[in-house]
Amino acid sequence: MSAASPIDQIAERVERLLVRHEEVQRTNALLQEQVETLARERDALKSRLAAARTRIDALLERLPADPPSREDSPSPSA
Repeated sequence: MSAASPIDQIAERVERLLVRHEEVQRTNALLQEQVETLARERDALKSRLAAARTRIDALLERLPADPPSREDSPSPSA
């Protein structure tokens, strides 16, 4: 069993590094897709929240300014 020459050892390490680099690139691409998907989801949720706030504000505007006092409201029958 002969020891590998330094050139062969370097070539083997370079090959392993290239494989690892490709794996990291694929992982990075998948993570980037997830970030973009989550950003779109976040933007959609923010838009829905803004629409809900607008509807709530419109409903609040329709409420009477002064709530009826206790004397004006009918008493619950027991």
